[in-house]
Amino acid sequence: MGGPRDEDPPVVLEMYPADQSLNQNPEEILIVFDEYIKLDNPNKNIIITPKLDKDELIVTSLKNTIKIELNQELEDNTTYVFNFQKSVEDLSEGNPTENLKLVFSTGDSIDSLTFSGTVNNYFPERGFEYENVIVGLYEKNDTTDLFTAQPYYLSQADSLGKFMISNIKAGDYRAYAWNDQNNTLKGEYKSEIYDFILDTISITQNIDGVNFNLSKADLTELKLTRSSAAGSNYDLVFNKDPLNIELKNELLGQDIFYTVGDKRITLYSKETKADSLLFEIKAQDSLSFKVDTAIYAKFPESERRKEDLTFTANSGKNFYQDLLIELSFNKPVMDINYDSLFVSYDTASFIQINPEMVRMEDSLKRDKLQIILTIPDTLSKEIFTIKAADSTFLDIENQYNKAVLSANYRKLKRETLADKLSGTITGAKGPFIIQLIDTKSQINKELYLSEGNAFTLTLIEPATYKIRVIEDSNGNRRWDPANFKEKRHAERVFYFIDPKTNTQDIIVKAGWTVEDVLIKATPQTGLQNSEITPVDN
Repeated sequence: MGGPRDEDPPVVLEMYPADQSLNQNPEEILIVFDEYIKLDNPNKNIIITPKLDKDELIVTSLKNTIKIELNQELEDNTTYVFNFQKSVEDLSEGNPTENLKLVFSTGDSIDSLTFSGTVNNYFPERGFEYENVIVGLYEKNDTTDLFTAQPYYLSQADSLGKFMISNIKAGDYRAYAWNDQNNTLKGEYKSEIYDFILDTISITQNIDGVNFNLSKADLTELKLTRSSAAGSNYDLVFNKDPLNIELKNELLGQDIFYTVGDKRITLYSKETKADSLLFEIKAQDSLSFKVDTAIYAKFPESERRKEDLTFTANSGKNFYQDLLIELSFNKPVMDINYDSLFVSYDTASFIQINPEMVRMEDSLKRDKLQIILTIPDTLSKEIFTIKAADSTFLDIENQYNKAVLSANYRKLKRETLADKLSGTITGAKGPFIIQLIDTKSQINKELYLSEGNAFTLTLIEPATYKIRVIEDSNGNRRWDPANFKEKRHAERVFYFIDPKTNTQDIIVKAGWTVEDVLIKATPQTGLQNSEITPVDN
């Protein structure tokens, strides 16, 4: 009482077995400290390699001693590492003991090989922490992988994504990395990001410069789980959202239209049909899993209450000269009363919308409407409002919109915009998708670069941005995730890094021209040291 605050971590007085000792086969581990201690989440924070069955371990702390009851046989001629990280704290102030390891061998030598490198996240989200990322090695002949069992050797990455697995026995291994959110020491492909090295790696010397690029890829195969009438409509329900959809029927786009959402396709018919209609269905997800089938759909009379026609608008968007208004409906829209559809820019002035200004994004769906206007600089108003009265839009079920539409858009002045942002991409081969990302993680501008590696973006709103580049290897104008079953990596994603601040932020101000921006591609997944040669799988 009254003395200085204890800032010293616990100090180890004794270990059993002793650190770096040989020919050990203990039934329990004992570590004695110079003060009373406590354990912080030992199941997660104590990393043991090679793998032991953690369900059999009993880890306790009493006063100044940690005891680990193993309750299982150890492998012969094997080096075991108990890495306590920051799990041991003093009882009074919670000061953690750092770099606490116990290494011993059941044979007459200590394995000393290392496997180290960096983990990268293609699409980092707020709150993501590299410390939750596990890098694991599985023995070549092990039939399990990151989704079915914990690895033979493992390590956690640090806050910068660096990792090292130490005390490895020479041999052939398969390597994986994943964000272990649920602390199971296994990957969950539906919810966790992960990556893998394609080839089996022969570890006969220390390996450094390994790179993993984490991203999400749901390995669930796409399936049509149900097809049935829903009132006078017809639903096709999938187990996940399809990406590409192709429907074939002679009435499609004439009497029959469809919408897509929430893992389902809903078919709508203008009129009831006495007979079932044959539809050919082809669907594909982002991992190229496919559904190719045919169904007979019915469109009977129904007393079920029709769903109201609703819409959303891309309101709040800023624009310069070209105003793009997008309206999304919950059902196909068949008719528009243009007399009550207009854009106002003050209390007495408006622009009447006519059919030439309107297009449907997909004529087979008719649920996304685009209105394109060019507003000249001579019209010096700032706020433009799209307005529509009730009963402006009529859907396929003869339902009018009940809500009125009023959505605002702000016109920018030329002098408030940055003139140009240009640069080059190195270390990758196009085509490229170049995206300017704002502080809300929204895409402000996007450019598709078919050839070359030099890009230019013009007339940019002043703000702080990130520049994201997608290496579109197959030229389909979208990012493709990894396919673990087909041993195919995700398309690379990388960002501009400011060499002065070492951040991804790039500041753009009114009237500025930002040139010579150099975007360096992050390394591909795998071994970056050319002297290390993978072995055949």
